[in-house]
Amino acid sequence: MSFFTHFFGVSWQQMQAKVRYRILILTLLPILLTLVSLVFITIYWNISYTGKQLFMKVKADLAVAENTLQQVQVRQEKQLERVMTSWTFQNDFRPILSGELAHRASIDTFLNEQKKQLDLDFLRLVSVAEAASDPDLRQILPKMGGLLPYSGLMVLSPDRLARIDPDLAQRAAIPLLATLRAQSPNKQVEDRGLLSRSLLPIPDFEGKVAWYLDGGVLFNRDTRIVDHIRDLVYDKGTLPERSIGTVTIFLDNIRVSTNVPLHFFPQPNETQGRALGSLVSEEVREKVLNHGELWVDRAFVFNDWFISAYAPLEDIRGQRVGMIYTGFSESPFIHNYLLNIIELGTILMLVLLISGLLVYRGAYSLLQPIERIHHVVQAVQSGRNVRIGALGLDRDNELSNLAEQFDRMLDLLQRRNAQIQAAAEQLEMKVEERTRSLQDKTLELQRNVALLNETRQQLVTNEKLTALGELTAGIAHEINNPTAVILGNMELLRYELGDNAESVKEEIDLVIQQVGRISTIIRSLLQYSRPGEFNAPLEMHPITPIIEEMLVLVRHSIQKQEVVLITELNASCPVQVNRPQLLQVLINLVVNAAHAMDGKGRIWVRTYDWLQQDMPIGVKIEVEDEGSGIAPEQLGRIFDPFYTTRKDGTGLGLSLSYGIIKRIGGTIEVSSVLGKGSIFTIGLYHEAKEDQQNNPYDGLHFSGQSTEMSS
Repeated sequence: MSFFTHFFGVSWQQMQAKVRYRILILTLLPILLTLVSLVFITIYWNISYTGKQLFMKVKADLAVAENTLQQVQVRQEKQLERVMTSWTFQNDFRPILSGELAHRASIDTFLNEQKKQLDLDFLRLVSVAEAASDPDLRQILPKMGGLLPYSGLMVLSPDRLARIDPDLAQRAAIPLLATLRAQSPNKQVEDRGLLSRSLLPIPDFEGKVAWYLDGGVLFNRDTRIVDHIRDLVYDKGTLPERSIGTVTIFLDNIRVSTNVPLHFFPQPNETQGRALGSLVSEEVREKVLNHGELWVDRAFVFNDWFISAYAPLEDIRGQRVGMIYTGFSESPFIHNYLLNIIELGTILMLVLLISGLLVYRGAYSLLQPIERIHHVVQAVQSGRNVRIGALGLDRDNELSNLAEQFDRMLDLLQRRNAQIQAAAEQLEMKVEERTRSLQDKTLELQRNVALLNETRQQLVTNEKLTALGELTAGIAHEINNPTAVILGNMELLRYELGDNAESVKEEIDLVIQQVGRISTIIRSLLQYSRPGEFNAPLEMHPITPIIEEMLVLVRHSIQKQEVVLITELNASCPVQVNRPQLLQVLINLVVNAAHAMDGKGRIWVRTYDWLQQDMPIGVKIEVEDEGSGIAPEQLGRIFDPFYTTRKDGTGLGLSLSYGIIKRIGGTIEVSSVLGKGSIFTIGLYHEAKEDQQNNPYDGLHFSGQSTEMSS
């Protein structure tokens, strides 16, 4: 039945879903395609047509700005003409024509008043000789025809500005700002001035040019012209909400007159100001300034994208000296595009939802038989024995024929499933019997293999100990007597030499030291090969005094080394041990740790209570070093007798330590990371678990980076 429910249940469920949703898809597909096409057409029309309209608008705005800039120059000429034809000027100017230059001060005062009234930055009277000697005015003179005025743009250095008016040089200086998408400025301050300058000839009594009126405005830091143009082309209602229209006059690629804000929507803690001294983007500079072409496209303006138009500005010599710009922020238009797309998408989803509900309700009568088949399939999957039966449709209906064939298939599968179930039960019984027999034999084999390994290891260890015992007995007999003679003769030699012994004191001490080392090796061999003879009585001791005594003893051994001993003694539970033997183990571990660090580093000695189910059962002692660590392939052999990595080591220290701890039922755990250090952890029970029956050196097996040896 499980095979049937997996295959036929899923198939019927998928078929029911496919029929239901196929009707919906086939009905809604034309509507969906039509609406999607409408959305894409609308988006394309918005992007294409509206984008063209935006570029057309900004281009027209640029034309207005250029025309306004020209009108500024025309207005300057008319202002100069009104000043020249005024009664006051003519009255004060006649004496000057007659050679009375004393009236020059009064006319200069009058011109200064007119400059303020006409919003000019400079207005002065210049003689023909002064004009001929002025290198800037000499550029204008050839372009003038008769008594007609001439106007144009001019870029002047600070000293030439000061020649006209010292205040102009101070006003012209603008600090430069590093700007995104623009080349880095090659200076810190722009001190040149961009002027709109007009020169009007003044005739004498004979109609010849005798003097000139020189007047104009400095664009640097001037906001009147750019704000006037902005108010003309970007009045309220011409741009979407939160869109900003801006106008800028550039000297080269530097904004010297602009209403581009430093922050488009400044926060309370941000400075409100204009982006004077910022630079135009590199792509605009290349096209407009270097190639003299018109830019009508989107551009990065200071810190945002704008629909922009740029045109080059030429001075009176016809050289490109700057640009004029108009533009408005792009983001509100993109926001409107996205809002339109969201609105269209929402309308599309609503239309599809309403259409789907209508189609679903219309096809409900067709889906009822499929629902019934679906419920029968679910019932069969849950284990019930049900059939579809009559659907109330004509016998020629496809769904009626399908239901009839499905019922016959259910009957056939039920009979076959019963046969398969019976065969499966028999097969399962046979497999279970064979599996049980195989498991029993496997367990027996594992026990035999384990017993074989233990026996082999015990035999190897016994053979080692037997051979070592015989060898040690002979060595002890043959070596102890000569060493005693050597030691006695060395003492006699020192006595006989007296004061002369100082010259060979080092050699005598070395011989005595090496004889002592021979005795130590012999004692270690005897203790290792015949551990039973060295058993000592066990007594209950607190662990902290033993650790403190060990520290006193070991400091003498490592006093010439740069080793720092750090203690963390927190154990409170007493343990049953032999104090001298435990001291021997601890001293051996600390000395080994010092050797592992080449005599330089830190060693931690920690004690704490050994807890099981929150009850103390003994004490744990840790000895940790910062040495070179133990390689994984060496970790399994460190407790083997005679295995050492030191040139002067015997290889018996750790083996004896292991035997001492094992004889009282304790544990030794070793954890080492190559290159970082090792931790030796001794576990001592409150009451020793002496076991003299087993060999204290069996069970020396290691694996990985952490090894535990326990009873």
